Amino acid sequence: MLNFENLDKANFLGVGKYNTPIIQPEHIDVRHLEWIPFNFAKTCTDCATKGVHFFVDDYQFQRVWNQPDRYIPLLQKFGAVCAPDFSMYTDMPLAMQIYNHYRKHWLAAYWQQCGIHVVPTLCWSNEQSYDWCFDGEPQHSIVAISSVGTQQNKQNQTLFEKGVRAALARLEPSEILWYGKCPEEFDWNVTRIQPYYARVKRRCENGR
Repeated sequence: MLNFENLDKANFLGVGKYNTPIIQPEHIDVRHLEWIPFNFAKTCTDCATKGVHFFVDDYQFQRVWNQPDRYIPLLQKFGAVCAPDFSMYTDMPLAMQIYNHYRKHWLAAYWQQCGIHVVPTLCWSNEQSYDWCFDGEPQHSIVAISSVGTQQNKQNQTLFEKGVRAALARLEPSEILWYGKCPEEFDWNVTRIQPYYARVKRRCENGR
């Protein structure tokens, strides 16, 4: 077994032309979970009542790829964990986009193998990415989507909404865990992840 890029730990059966590791479908009751960003996971209490998302800058969670086994015991404490949201910008080299898609799926599959409930996180860049960016994602499962950074202008909004439509058509998710502004068109069976800093601010203002 090759001893780099985590292939010494696991080499999963893949699908699609890039052999993307498969994420198994999950049917989790996420409505009772309070969602926190990964960079607050280590100091979290009552972990079983919380979920962890990765809708933060990549440098905040690059470590889960660099040292995956170190974070397994931590993530196992939580009620559910979103697959890591490695960036796939339209101006990134295609090879890096595919690599980030692979890393997301390898970690999600590895976490599921370790008994962690994983919510698949859907990511894409432009329409050309539809050829591979949904490979390995489960059908008829809860999924997570972030719209943060996609609503600054009409062009970005249109590109994002096309991607959501493509994802819904192909995967037919049972529920969406949504982070950021949700366009009215997709506001069905959506559970919103409230920004953690906003919740902390409200608690401070209320003296809690």
